[in-house]
Amino acid sequence: MQPERWEGKGKWIALILVGVVVIGLGIYFFLGGKSAKESSPIAEPPEKDATALIPKPSSEPAKEPLTAARVALPDSDDWVRKKTRELSPDTGWNAWLMHKNLIRRLTAAVVNISEGKSPRKHLSFLGSQKPFSALKKDGKFLVDHQSYNRYNLVADVFSSVDAAKAVELFKEFKPFFQEAYRELGYPQGEFQEVLTHALKELLAVPVVEGEVHIKEAILSYWIVDDMLEDLSEAQKHLLRMGPQNTRKIQKKLREMGVLLGVAENQLPKSKVIAAKNE
Repeated sequence: MQPERWEGKGKWIALILVGVVVIGLGIYFFLGGKSAKESSPIAEPPEKDATALIPKPSSEPAKEPLTAARVALPDSDDWVRKKTRELSPDTGWNAWLMHKNLIRRLTAAVVNISEGKSPRKHLSFLGSQKPFSALKKDGKFLVDHQSYNRYNLVADVFSSVDAAKAVELFKEFKPFFQEAYRELGYPQGEFQEVLTHALKELLAVPVVEGEVHIKEAILSYWIVDDMLEDLSEAQKHLLRMGPQNTRKIQKKLREMGVLLGVAENQLPKSKVIAAKNE
């Protein structure tokens, strides 16, 4: 298998969280909104004539609550934004919501992850702005552990997600994702099955402790350990977050997988390994 570059792909790891969030794996920005305000005391109304308490017929018909079933996929962006805008005070979240075709982008990203492919094509606007860094020791290059810190905030936010609420949110958005999945050329099958497969793809990523040696290439670096180099593109996105962040992400993914109805013994167990550096 042709070696994959170490640098440059790690910046897309945020897409794993976002795709997982909106489609049912969940993320803080959908679930960690402002707390409800305490209600003010209600004063007792003055006594009125009994006839005044009879409600007058309204000239306008009662409006039905807007649901996913009443919104067309091409027009879903505004509805999704309205449903989620107040769920995070983070300005970056609101900026992300301004992009078009949110459901379609995320659906394609999850399909890519389930197939082991990089979804960066669909979520390129989520890339990290901080550069990758490498150290040189005894004439060899290795990953600077400070590079893992680029993803600390992402991992902390994701690990704070209420998994149960995330799965409930997926149920509400599911019709959109199912339709977008059909548009991608999959006439059969359930999108939830694809989501589950993507989840398993990420849970199979090993937790790598210690030094990770890399080889210098023309524009980037490759991993010396062939086993790690042979991981899928999608799996390398999580690998590049570092061992601590990988643990946090996988713990939350496992919770969500169980809530999605996957038997726990059917979910890959993370392995802790040391990279081969020769």
